[in-house]
Amino acid sequence: MKFRDLLVMSVNNLLRRKLRTILTVLGVVIGTASIVVMVSLGIGLKELNMEQIASYGSLTTVQVYSESRWSMGGGSSDSKTEPNYVTDDVIKLLRKIPHVKGVSPVLSVNVLMKQGAYETNTRLMGVSQDYMKEIPLGEGSLPSPNDKELKLVIGNQIPTQFYHSKTGKGYWETGELPDVDFMNKPLFVIFDMNAYYQSMSGSTDGMAAVKPPKKYMIQTAGMVEGGQDDWNYYSYNVYVDIDVLETQLKRIFKKKPIPNQPTTKKGKALPYLVYDSAQVFVEDLEYVTDVQKAINDLGYQAESNMEWLEQSKKQSQMIQAVLGGIGAVSLFVAAIGIANTMMMSIYERTKEIGVMKVLGCDMRNIRDMFLLESGFIGFMGGIVGILLSFTVSFIINHFAGGQLLTGMAGDISRIPMWLNLAALGFAIFVGMAAGFLPATRAMKLSPLAAIRNE
Repeated sequence: MKFRDLLVMSVNNLLRRKLRTILTVLGVVIGTASIVVMVSLGIGLKELNMEQIASYGSLTTVQVYSESRWSMGGGSSDSKTEPNYVTDDVIKLLRKIPHVKGVSPVLSVNVLMKQGAYETNTRLMGVSQDYMKEIPLGEGSLPSPNDKELKLVIGNQIPTQFYHSKTGKGYWETGELPDVDFMNKPLFVIFDMNAYYQSMSGSTDGMAAVKPPKKYMIQTAGMVEGGQDDWNYYSYNVYVDIDVLETQLKRIFKKKPIPNQPTTKKGKALPYLVYDSAQVFVEDLEYVTDVQKAINDLGYQAESNMEWLEQSKKQSQMIQAVLGGIGAVSLFVAAIGIANTMMMSIYERTKEIGVMKVLGCDMRNIRDMFLLESGFIGFMGGIVGILLSFTVSFIINHFAGGQLLTGMAGDISRIPMWLNLAALGFAIFVGMAAGFLPATRAMKLSPLAAIRNE
């Protein structure tokens, strides 16, 4: 008997008892939808966690710190051994580690920015072009490697930090963003904060007043994407090209120690710059742990979001397994309903089966016919169940999205294509597995006993 003939007979047999078939299919629908929705919640939670961790910085970036970084601050280290500062030599060493595609030194400088009546104290972060490429821009462009003058990349939260110099009120007091035009007007930046505060305090103990430090007019090249209600890893800093920043600092302070830079025991500036940290960019996520270990072996502290990600993955997998198990119970109950339907079908068609055997029908064809019937129930239930799961998922995301359930913005229920295909395949498998014993029973019926059956 051809497969097409078996399929037609199976469908016709199911249509004989429409209500029973619909109720059996309904069980598979509920079971399939339960599995898809439960697993989609686990997937959504996992991806939301990954998105949140990624917002703290790139997942393929390793932050490198010196174990002596806390001794930095303008004074010399009390240790008798040479501090393992992050310097240009260390940057060259980090670039030689396998699977490292780029390294950026990070140098921060506290500055005062002004425009009109508004000002703010903030940090100027000197970084390389490799680092700059990671910054998501909402407006403008990144500074060019050929720029000889400083160009600013402003974090999207920086506008909220400006306040009126006379009233001291800013965004958090008034609820309105200060009238600072970053893209069209330059900012006045003061680098020598020690001289600035000394000049503000005036003369003391008969000493002459300190002259106010020079203000430098600097243009803005770009703004980090997002508004005052958005946050990411780059929101609260101002970024500049580190090579241009180093040139600017040497020009401003000349032979004087640069603020927050370590000095010799005599209080003189070191002949080289010491960086706050370094950012190591790894080729792929799978190499991050190996690179981090290699950096630790060099005697430096290395941190990455991979540590959080691994913990998050374990928790998400556990939650996903529990939710999937809860959904599987519904499909298991549906399997019992399919088995019951097929057994009832055998009892009702015992004489028909006997006639088929007497006419010489292959035993395997009889078995396959019942397997097709149960598989078709699983197929129909799986299709409708997937459609129902999309509806339920939409309702969950609309009325109780990630912001409500986890505090993170985004859809909490996410249904990828592979989940649909896996759910449909599983529904068909469960249907055929539930119909296997009834099909085997039908195949083993005695032809004569089946014909005599009333």
